[in-house]
Amino acid sequence: MSRHSQEDGRILMPWERALDRVLTPFEEFIHHQTTGGILLLSAALIALLIANSPLGPAYQHLLHTKIALHVGSWRLSLSLHHWINDGLMTFFFFLVGLEIKRELLVGELSDLRQAAMPAIAAVGGMLVPAAIYALSVHEPLAARGWGIPMATDIAFAVSALVILGRRIPSGLITFLVALAIVDDLGAVIVIAVFYTEHLALAPLGAAAALLLLLIGFNLGGIRHSLPYFIVGALMWLAMLQSGIHATIAGVLLALTIPSRPKYNPQSFSRGIADLMQNFQSHDRGDGNILANQHQFSVLQAVEQRAQSAATPLQRMEHGLHHPVGLLVMPLFALANAGIPLGLGEIVRAFDSPILFGVAVGLVAGKLLGVFLFTWLAVRLGIGHLPAGTDFRHIVGVGLLAGIGFTMSIFITELAFAGQPQSLTYAKSGILLASLIAGLGGYLWLRFVVPAPPDRSLYRTES
Repeated sequence: MSRHSQEDGRILMPWERALDRVLTPFEEFIHHQTTGGILLLSAALIALLIANSPLGPAYQHLLHTKIALHVGSWRLSLSLHHWINDGLMTFFFFLVGLEIKRELLVGELSDLRQAAMPAIAAVGGMLVPAAIYALSVHEPLAARGWGIPMATDIAFAVSALVILGRRIPSGLITFLVALAIVDDLGAVIVIAVFYTEHLALAPLGAAAALLLLLIGFNLGGIRHSLPYFIVGALMWLAMLQSGIHATIAGVLLALTIPSRPKYNPQSFSRGIADLMQNFQSHDRGDGNILANQHQFSVLQAVEQRAQSAATPLQRMEHGLHHPVGLLVMPLFALANAGIPLGLGEIVRAFDSPILFGVAVGLVAGKLLGVFLFTWLAVRLGIGHLPAGTDFRHIVGVGLLAGIGFTMSIFITELAFAGQPQSLTYAKSGILLASLIAGLGGYLWLRFVVPAPPDRSLYRTES
């Protein structure tokens, strides 16, 4: 029996076919757009189950376990909960920053007129929920949560649209993504400006100096990622001591990442053609690349040139999507979604103006804000609806924008730090609102909005 067979130039070993049959469906699942939302939801449900089981005390004890780093006399000690929220979530904010920069440079937000509609809708979707919360909650400490219902969870919201498949115009997904990007930018500004209680000027000055150094890297043409991450880590440490939340360092670092490639497309094509000609000229005809050092060197040159033809911004954004979506965000949900849901806690939560302000702000506030501001923009001639959509689609988007999960929980942790009861009320409101908004938006777009008359404007994949 032959040890291997060849198909289309590929050398396939006997077990490789069987492994491919197992791994290929798994890889497709990992790469699917809805996977991040599925894992995030699963992690949140697991956290809720653990927190309301006999493992609840052990769960809380684990989250408050101190983990320290020592280098000589220097020591950094944080609880596991803070390592996740202040450390790992910096990668989430770094990815958010990369997405914001790309959208501003070449995406839906690069053209002012094109960006006007989702930007205006996003502003409405932030202002109205914040106003509803402020009008509902009057106690000074509880009033700090006004920023909680302003945020939209892009992973859940886009996943709901993707699941609807062919019923949804591609322009509506683009509209929601652009809206969520502006929403994320607004949330970052709110966190940096309004949830900073005190400023330590020396660390803040150090962070500013490191940011200038990063900008210098960009202007000087440094495209290698390592210098950016070393200085970015130092900036994170400075921000951690400055009073501004450390995750903002991720956004600032992202904005300094170069968006220019080393080779333009024409130069890349010529270079690859020359390399492939070189590769073929040294072919010995035995098919043994292991013994052909020259061909291996050419392959390395092809790999390096391909890396340099993409921008550092593209490479980092592409490289971070899976680690953030499949690891960072589920860990965040595991660490933050576990709240007690006993009968007594539920009764007290529903009596709380915090839960009411968060839930109504996310569901009704997002819907009203997105719809009314979009309607006004169209009436004033500032912009137009995406192709193939009408205001019924905007109602659906307004509902889905009420899924606030990740960023809303993050702001909750800042607004009510050290207030466990308020944390429980706010997180209960977020979970309730996200459930209502997600189901409501899906059902509205599935059963109320009619099927598309022009299939060319709609998604072709389910």
